[in-house]
Amino acid sequence: MWTPERRLAARRVSQRYDSDLTNEEWALVDPLIPPPKRGGGKRTVNIREVLNGILYVLWTGCQWKALPKDFPPKSTVHWYLMLWDWDGTLERIHHVLYVAVCEQEGREASPTAAIIDSQSAKGAQKGGSRLTRRAMTQAKRSRAARGTSSSIRLVSC
Repeated sequence: MWTPERRLAARRVSQRYDSDLTNEEWALVDPLIPPPKRGGGKRTVNIREVLNGILYVLWTGCQWKALPKDFPPKSTVHWYLMLWDWDGTLERIHHVLYVAVCEQEGREASPTAAIIDSQSAKGAQKGGSRLTRRAMTQAKRSRAARGTSSSIRLVSC
């Protein structure tokens, strides 16, 4: 719950943008970022700034083309978002930060309750999160594609 104390603690006055990672948050996330591929060239982009760019878009809800110029190019930031979603990096980052927040609050990291509404149950019967994930872009798919689904876990401490 947002109390005056929590609002004060959540203020990020020393950051360039409210969505930027603090040094403490970056220390938790940095080891989870995969190293560059072997045999490739040296990574020339600042990975922390890439993650800050992703968080900026998520925080503000702005379009990719409205990403401020002090972040890496929008194509680079978007490419890393897609890569990290595909290889599971985002899920690992979420889990580590989730556990850290739960411990900071003095709660167990494993959820103790789940709520499923009737709409979620209907979606799960027809292919689960794929329907909710792509709800805004319904395209015709083959029967084989409709039978597959990916998993998205939403939990709270």
